[in-house]
Amino acid sequence: MPPFVSHVELAWQVPSNVRLIERLSSIAQLIRFDKRGTGISDRVEGVPTLETRMDDVRAVMDAVGSERAAILGSSEGGPMSALFAATYPDRCWALVLFGTFASDRKAPNYPWGTTDEEHAAELETLGGWGTPEHARVVAEELHPDADADERAAFATLIRQSVSPGAAVALARMNREIDVRGVLGAIHVPTLILYRSGDHPFIVGGSRYLAEHIPHATQVELPGAEHAIAAGNTPALLDQVEPFLLTAWEERQSFESEPERVLATVLFTDIVGSTARAAELGDRGWRELLTRHHGLIRRELTRFRGRELDTAGDGFFASFDGPARAIRCASQVATAVKELGIHIRAGLHTGECEVIDGKVGGIAVHIGARVASEAGPGEVLVSSTVKDLVAGAGIEFSERGAAELKGVPGEWRLFAVERVP
Repeated sequence: MPPFVSHVELAWQVPSNVRLIERLSSIAQLIRFDKRGTGISDRVEGVPTLETRMDDVRAVMDAVGSERAAILGSSEGGPMSALFAATYPDRCWALVLFGTFASDRKAPNYPWGTTDEEHAAELETLGGWGTPEHARVVAEELHPDADADERAAFATLIRQSVSPGAAVALARMNREIDVRGVLGAIHVPTLILYRSGDHPFIVGGSRYLAEHIPHATQVELPGAEHAIAAGNTPALLDQVEPFLLTAWEERQSFESEPERVLATVLFTDIVGSTARAAELGDRGWRELLTRHHGLIRRELTRFRGRELDTAGDGFFASFDGPARAIRCASQVATAVKELGIHIRAGLHTGECEVIDGKVGGIAVHIGARVASEAGPGEVLVSSTVKDLVAGAGIEFSERGAAELKGVPGEWRLFAVERVP
């Protein structure tokens, strides 16, 4: 998974990148790509969401016939790699994270993130993106041990990898990334690597990942270089190779259908259904429910949702991405008004048990409780859902903390205000 920027063709002009590529290729088939909007991929409007980027990864894997791969994510590619491993364990047999983080934003329990002021200063430095001078500075920061020729080639790669506007948009999207709430759902073998002299944001973030991903292996390497191909890369790969070989030998235990998976669950029901049923009578109520059910099923198909259960006037569905789930719920909430009714909807993203193709567990109960807190026509989400839709342009208003019946602790809830 590429970092902030990449260029799969120009990487061959940078000797250290070539050494990295050849060493990884000696271990297994190596699949490299530029994420949408960067490198030699098509330029696109806006910034692709984490969900879109995960879809692109699966499309690349499908194109080369890879049913299940080991995922290596460095720097900015790390959070999406972690999310991918949790969401699609059937496509991932091992996870390697290098020099990366769980969240960009500083928080009481995540002191390594950046403040709003620090982020604003970082955006200011991107004002010169695309100029030879700016590229040279970035190349020196990321690859200080390179000679003049290699640094010049690396600077060219940086300049050609993304446009100035896209660089700023990517940085703004990164600001919203927060995968802390899903780390516990990663159950593939995981290796966390970082260099001890890297920025505290990276060192602290990497240690946080190691502490919160179940059974992850953490290796701290000497050096201060941030780029994966910089510094003493052979020592880094000496950790990666045996880890992957061991995980490959043990992969049979992951060949069956995963028992747990990260999913976004959606619950809806009709507001005031009892009174409306009494008003319409049995026949009229059945006709209304038929139209209601047809409308919801149409939107579930459109947004790749899976209908899991229908009880009376309520629907229970799951999605492999929270942004799609929000778009589906919002579309349904608007469309049912034509039927003269309102629904309430609640969403939560969490680790679910997979039983006979259906999902269950505490995440499902949380989703149902979130829905019960929603008002007429409202789509309410947990903070986990909000944290995972970076770049989607979805706007929320905070509803404060709530105690959900039967679920320990307080939960921050957000109402969806605008969906582009």
